[in-house]
Formats: sequence, structure tokens, C-alpha cells
Amino acid sequence: MTETLSPPATPPVLQDLRARQLATSPPRPRHYAGVNWTGLITLYGKEVRRFWKVGLQTIAGPVVQTLLYMMIFVVAMGKARPLVDGVPFANFVAPGLIMMAILQNAFANSSSSLIQAKIMGTAPDFLTPPLSPFEQAAAFSLGAATRGVVVGLVTAASVWPFAHFGIASVPAILFYAVASSLLMGFVGVVTGLWAEKFDHLAAITTFIVGPLTFLSGTFYSITALPEPFRDIARFNPFFYVIDGFRFGFTGHADGNLAIGAVFVTLLTSGLGVTSWLLFKSGWRLKS
Repeated sequence: MTETLSPPATPPVLQDLRARQLATSPPRPRHYAGVNWTGLITLYGKEVRRFWKVGLQTIAGPVVQTLLYMMIFVVAMGKARPLVDGVPFANFVAPGLIMMAILQNAFANSSSSLIQAKIMGTAPDFLTPPLSPFEQAAAFSLGAATRGVVVGLVTAASVWPFAHFGIASVPAILFYAVASSLLMGFVGVVTGLWAEKFDHLAAITTFIVGPLTFLSGTFYSITALPEPFRDIARFNPFFYVIDGFRFGFTGHADGNLAIGAVFVTLLTSGLGVTSWLLFKSGWRLKS
């Protein structure tokens, strides 16, 4: 007869260990009630550090560009330019140049961050953590707004020696500086999600953002334009942010401030909802 060997008995220590493993539930994703402030602040901080580390390009570069405009339009041509609605030309053009720097840099921050994440394959860094679409849209737009406001502050300090502008309305300056930064931050989010290569960003900057900025009354008053260009200029959203921002310094506005504030608020809110919906659908991020 062949002897059947029974398997060795499991030591009590191993039995207890296996029992504990079976009793332990598998790890589950962490649940956040409401807003995941830790994740939102972390992603926002990452966006701020991203542009801050290359400050020579993201902050000093726009300042140099603005100073060149001031040299051309104010220092070289300022004495030959008459008053604009009773305001010295240097004081008139300076707020427009500051706002132009805010708009362009807020847009550049969120759009370039997203296109880089898509091309370099780092999008999972903000897709896999427990971040809701709202938190993702908020972090990218707030990071862009921070860059816009920082560039605006540095630019204002740089152009002040050439144009000793005063302050007529602090609320108007703060509202349009923050609202315009958020507006272009959301535009950058939508553009960054849509774009598939850097050429797409360059096309939007060259053919949409740039022309709208220059044709918004940055260097002139739209009251000097003939019809129908004067009415066409009033459909340019950049006109309202520059006009309202300039009012904060000079106390004079070419357009209706109430209409401008409502228009900018509605447009910013609409773009914010659009950004949230795009993140929610994962458009061109998860495909």
C-alpha cells in the first residue's frame, strides 16, 4: 500500500495573519465632502510655481515689451500727441498697456500648461487624483489669473516713471484686473483643451487674441473712430475691460461702465461653465 502524506499543518501565526488579511477591506479612494481643498490648492500652487520658476520669461519679458511700447508711443511721440479726452496721452495709454499685458499673460499661462501636459503625457498627474472637474477648472484658471495680476502689478510699477497716472477708482481697477485675468484664464483653458499642438496656440494668439487686444482702444479712444467701426468696437469684449480698467486710473470711460461690468461678468461666467463641462467630459484629455 502506498502511504498518503497529509499536508503540513499551517502554523497558528500564519493562520492569524491570513484571517486578518481576509478581514481587512481593500483600499478605497478617499472621499472628500464638498470641495477637495487640498487637491485644488496643490494644483493651483503647481501652476503658480510653473510660471514663477521661469520669471525671466513670464514676468520680465512682458515688462520689457510694455516698456518698448511706452518708449515708442510716449517718449518718442508723446509731445506731438494732444490730450485724449482731457487726459495726457501717457496717462491714457499706460492703463491700456497694463491691461494688454494682463490679458495676454493670463491666456498664455493656462493654455500653455494644458497643451504641454497633453503633449508630454503628464495629464494623468491632475486626472488621476481625486479632483473634480470644477476643481481642475478652478485651479488652472486661478493660476492664470495670478500670473495676470502679478504681471499687471510689475508692469504698472515699471511704466509709472513714464506716466505718473493717478487712481480714480480702486474698485474699478481691482474688478477689471481680476475679472479680465479670470476671463482669459478660462479662454486659455478652452484653447488648451482644444489645441493638439503649439501651432494651434500660436494661431489663436496671432489671429484672435492679438487683434482683439490692439483693436480695443489700447492706444486710442474709440470715439475718434468713424462709423461703423465705432459700433463694431463695442462688440469687442477687450474694449470693456480696457475701458473700465482705464476709468479706474483716469476717471473717464468711452463706454457704459454698467453694461461693461455686466458683459464681462456674464462672459467670464459662461466661459467658466464651458471649462467645467469640458473637464467633465474629458474632451481631448481622456481620448
